Formats: sequence, structure tokens, C-alpha cells
Amino acid sequence: MKSNTGKILLFVFIGLLLIAFIFSAGLWTGSMFTRGGLNRNTVLQLPSAASPSAQTQTTATPIDRNTLFVPFWQAWDTVHSEYVDQPVDDVKLMEGAIRGMLSSLGDPHTAYMDPMEFQQANAPLEGEYEGIGAYVDTTAEFLTIISPMPGSPAEKAGVKSGDAIIAINGEDMTGIDPNLVLRKVLGPAGSEVELKLHRKDVEDFTVKIVREKILIPSVSSKMLDNNIAYINLSSFAADTGPKLRQDLQELMAKNPKGIILDLRNDGGGYLDTAQQVVSEFLKSGTVLIEEYGDKSQHKYDVKPGGLATDIPLVVLVNGGTASASEITAGAIQDYKRGILIGEKTYGKGSVQQWSTLPNDAGAIRVTIARWLTPNGRQINKIGLPPDIEVKLTQEDIDAKRDPQLERAIQYILTGN
Repeated sequence: MKSNTGKILLFVFIGLLLIAFIFSAGLWTGSMFTRGGLNRNTVLQLPSAASPSAQTQTTATPIDRNTLFVPFWQAWDTVHSEYVDQPVDDVKLMEGAIRGMLSSLGDPHTAYMDPMEFQQANAPLEGEYEGIGAYVDTTAEFLTIISPMPGSPAEKAGVKSGDAIIAINGEDMTGIDPNLVLRKVLGPAGSEVELKLHRKDVEDFTVKIVREKILIPSVSSKMLDNNIAYINLSSFAADTGPKLRQDLQELMAKNPKGIILDLRNDGGGYLDTAQQVVSEFLKSGTVLIEEYGDKSQHKYDVKPGGLATDIPLVVLVNGGTASASEITAGAIQDYKRGILIGEKTYGKGSVQQWSTLPNDAGAIRVTIARWLTPNGRQINKIGLPPDIEVKLTQEDIDAKRDPQLERAIQYILTGN
């Protein structure tokens, strides 16, 4: 059992890959549940009564756009006629105007992504990615590491959760938008980037990292000693639901004593994937509740036919468990279907909707709702408390121990 524990700890603990949107977004509509939020794929539609466009049409004060934008166009014309360095880049001016408009809302999860950023943001959930291999948070003062991916260049370089990137290739990042800092960190496989990191209680230091192509398996599973099934979800990608069901079919055929569902450092992904995952473990009920600005709500229900609705279940969580994975953990906890072991989750409970812009101009991400657990709990900036708290220390990691997994095994075997 110790060998299994060590291998799983190495595979699981240190996270996934460098994708800022997972930590800065929130719940995405038509797109994804992510650390930083849940996302729903754009093919999904909000209920018409609660759609943002419907609310705008019925409650917003009519505005004469021609009058409202007179100052904007005057500023635009002045730049073109008076600015010292001509010609100016109209595309950059357009992108800057959109960024400024969304930034004025004061919501870190509502933002603009230019075409490159949008492509980079969506690449990880497609199964591969080029970068240093770490999840990051773009809502802090500096671009901050949430967790490096096991075996990634970031992990090999000694990058750890909580590290703040304060300089890149010798250039100070103070005062620079973390989303822009992210672009400096990203790059093609084989290229090198030098990062200066700030870590609590440690003198600032520099690491050199050679970027690699990162492969991202969203589901992995195995049988542990004592006939216990173990499933790790690293993200809620498009293929996670079908892959989870396939793995469950194989695991349940072995008649396991229980299942350990590991959601540690899972930053989230697609809303419909979260619904699929929860539905494998609950017979019926609500997966999550979306609450909009006018306090109206929409519920997402469990889909019948789950393969593991009765077997003993333990869910492992930590500070890297966010958004879609928090939805999953919250539903299981609310219905007392299983218990949560580990540490308090990340605490992201907002819903973002992606809208692609015409002329290949990128996309905007707008917060349209908050999500609640089935019992109506608001977890944004709060997180989910574990039923049994077990810390995982740096000493444990260095010694390749996983007390959280060991406690989950104990619970499956003894019931307490």
C-alpha cells in the first residue's frame, strides 16, 4: 500500500498546467467550470427568462449610443491626428478599448482575451499544451502559481504552489497585468524562460525552465490494495465524462469495497462535464444552482443512470480543488453521498459566459451569475470545508507520504 500511496502522491499532488483562465475565470457558460470559475459551453443557453440579454432589454435605461460615444470617437480621432508616433495600430487601440471597458466593471473574472490569449486559454482542455506546466492565478498582484504539473518543467525546476512570478528574463513584472505576464511565460516547446520567484519566508530566487509540450490526461484510475478503487480527475475536459464512465465500468466489474475520487488540484472545466461526473455518483437531485443578478435561479439536475450511486465514496480535496470540482464535491457533500477528506477548497463560485468577437478579434468573458451548492451554499471566496481535515505538509511531499489518501483508505475499510 505504501508504494501505491507514493506513486499516487507523485501523480496527483502537484497539479496540472499553465492556464490562467482556469484560475481567473469562474464558472463558464457554454464552456467550463474552472478554478476561478465555472464555464458552460457556448452551445448551452441560459433560460430565456434569466438570460443577460433579456434582463438588459427589460431593465436597462435606453442610451443613445451615438451621443454616448461622441467623447470616445473624439479621443480616437485625436490619437490618430496628434499622437507623436504614427501610424498607430488600430487593432491594438480596439483591443485596449475593450479591455478598459471590461476592467471598469471591477470584476477580475470579466475580461477580454485577444486571439492568441483565447487560443492559449482553450488549448489545455483539448488534451495538450506547450508551456512550463503549471496552473496559475491571474487575479493576484503578480502572476501566481497554483500548482505545477507532476513531471512538468515547472516541477523539475522546483516551482511550488504560492510562488509569485516577479520578473521574467530579467524584466520586472511589478504593475503589469498578470494576464500579460502569462503571455511572457508561455512559449514554444524547447525554448527557455527565466523566472524570478517570490516565495513566502524565502529570499527571492531565479529559475530557468525549458518549456515542453504538456500532455493532460483528465482521468486516471487504478485498483489499490484491499480492493479499493481510485480515480483521479485532473480537469473537467470534454472527454472526462465518457472516460470516467469507461473507467467506472472496468472498476465496478471488480466489485471494489469503495471508491476514492481524487479532486485535489483539479481546477475545473466544462459545466456539462461536471453534471456528467456528479451523475455517476448520485441517483437524483440537483447538481448546482445558478443565481443571476435579479436573484432568479436555474437548477441543473442529476442525469439518471449513474454507475456508482451506492458504493462507499470518499472525495479528496485541497486548496487547488476549484469550480467544477467544487461543484462535484459540494453536491456529494450536501447529499451526504460521501465524505470530503483533505483541506478547504479554493472557493470560486462565479459563472462566466464566453462570447467570441467577429473578425477573429478574440473573445470576452463576462460574469453572468453565481453558483450555489444544492443546499444553497455560496462558496465564492469561502470554499468547501472537508468533513475530515487532513493536512499535507511539505515534509510529507518530500518523504513521498500522502496522509490524505491514507486517511481515505482507512475510512473505506473501517467506515470512520
